[in-house]
Amino acid sequence: MTETIASTPQAARPAAPPSLGGLGLFTVLLAAALPLIDFFIVNVALPTIGHDLAASEAVLELVVAGYGLAYAVLLVLGGRLGDLFGRRRLFIGGMAAFGLTSLACGLAPSAWALVAARVAQGAASAAMLPQVLATIQAATSGPRRAKAMGLYGATAGLSMVAGQILGGVLVAADIAGTGWRSVFLVNVPVVLVGLFLAARAVPETRSQHPEPIDGPGTVLLAVSLLALLAPLTEGRAAGWPLWTWLSLAAFPFVAAAFYAVERRADRQGRTPLVPPSLFALTSLRRGLVMIVPFSIGFSGFMFVIAVALQQGAGRGPVAAGLALAPMAVVFFFVSLAGPRLVARYGTRVVTAGAAIQAMGVALMALAAWRSWPDLGLVELLPGAAIAGAGQALQLPVVFRIVLSEVPSARAGVGSGVMITTQQSSLALGVATLGTLFLSLIPTVGMRDALVTTLLVQLAGVALTGLLSLRLPRTIG
Repeated sequence: MTETIASTPQAARPAAPPSLGGLGLFTVLLAAALPLIDFFIVNVALPTIGHDLAASEAVLELVVAGYGLAYAVLLVLGGRLGDLFGRRRLFIGGMAAFGLTSLACGLAPSAWALVAARVAQGAASAAMLPQVLATIQAATSGPRRAKAMGLYGATAGLSMVAGQILGGVLVAADIAGTGWRSVFLVNVPVVLVGLFLAARAVPETRSQHPEPIDGPGTVLLAVSLLALLAPLTEGRAAGWPLWTWLSLAAFPFVAAAFYAVERRADRQGRTPLVPPSLFALTSLRRGLVMIVPFSIGFSGFMFVIAVALQQGAGRGPVAAGLALAPMAVVFFFVSLAGPRLVARYGTRVVTAGAAIQAMGVALMALAAWRSWPDLGLVELLPGAAIAGAGQALQLPVVFRIVLSEVPSARAGVGSGVMITTQQSSLALGVATLGTLFLSLIPTVGMRDALVTTLLVQLAGVALTGLLSLRLPRTIG
């Protein structure tokens, strides 16, 4: 009897909610960095890959685009699977797959084998990354969540710049004769450390009321993104064949069908892959609209500057990568001050960040105009540093805004939608600004093509600043 009385209160005690500690947060942020670093790390390695594997320009673009397409197409599905089967389980499985596919990339015997491995690597990233934000949303709250989201945004921005710098250093270092292969092989030991930490420090979370997979929605979203991104990324190198124009023409119709299917499922009380009702959240809707021009401009700039510095200014991979070091350093330190600035000034820091970034981009355009072809670290330093400060005041804050009102039960869906928007926009940036830059070179020359592309990016930064005026003044 005594045993029964003693054990009853303990048995009735509710389970403690999952909590993400410091080591767990470090682990998920490490995982968040890997896919973004891998998106940009190949930019400065492409010339070496093309020479070593005798790859054409179209195949080299597939090395970049294949990863980005698989990543973007499967992200929302990855978030839904985490809600359904457990985010920690998907996180660990996705990270292990990312390590294996990175190894396959590093050992690829041919250009087409590398493309296939990159597609698989993008799919692994799509399984892993949505679990990061969903875990932060579900296992933190209050000031700890605000801090974690700020660190996530800082990690994302820093990873995009650091990936390009790291790629240049690794290619030039030619570790043990691996050359460009080291940009992929370096992921393997990092993943092993990440798996060890994840097994011990990342809590399991899942939706309390998981919904089955939305088959029609998944297929239509995949077809929509492929119809838009595939022709834009491959069209120029392939000579704009008929299929590219047919694909672009089909995009609005497929996208409309996707919206209709999702809206019908939402009205019937089911949870579609991308619930239209989620866009009723003002913070999510306005934040997503801001992510698009920011990400297009950022990725387009990173691709264009890598090509311009190596093929136009004659810089090696290390010099081309290190030219962006001031942007990365300033981004890191300014992003650390971001949460305090937001607490004091609210979302006005985003508007200020856009203005500062615009100044930095203008200074880089001026440096390219005046110094070409002697363009490098010293000439780009003032503009890159100022642009990095402006970016640090925008990206982490916008990420917080997007997910600020998303309920924990839909954390996987919300994070998947946000990252899909970001990743699709990154791919669009390389496709649109990259295509503009490469198309202008034969007619106006490398310098004027670079300056023109930077001015187009400047217009995108101005648009981001205007959109920020409609953000709620405080973040929930």
